[in-house]
Amino acid sequence: QVQLVESGGGLVQAGGSLRLSCAASGRTFSWYILAWFRQTPGKERDFVASISGSGGIRNYVDSVKGRFTISRDNAKNTVYLQMNSLKPEDTAVYYCAASKGVGSTRNEADFRSWGQGTQVTVSS
Repeated sequence: QVQLVESGGGLVQAGGSLRLSCAASGRTFSWYILAWFRQTPGKERDFVASISGSGGIRNYVDSVKGRFTISRDNAKNTVYLQMNSLKPEDTAVYYCAASKGVGSTRNEADFRSWGQGTQVTVSS
């Protein structure tokens, strides 16, 4: 298990940008698939993006393709989510998650480690 701490959320106007960061503990960061999920009140947590341990495989939900970019720096034990052209419907609490393994997954049940979440609010 790794411990995850998100940062970088905030309030931004529609069309603006934010970069979320998620710092992880542990020495085996590259063994983990990392992902971002988001949740709005009263709704289930939804997959946003994931990246394989080496960074070679990235997946996105269709609604963020071309706007969001997930990346990782294994030397810094950190995963990022660069969010551009933000829309009010991107407003949510964003969670970082880790799944030990290779390849890629967007299945929430595969992720055993979760951060505390960071609020992103996009005003119209």
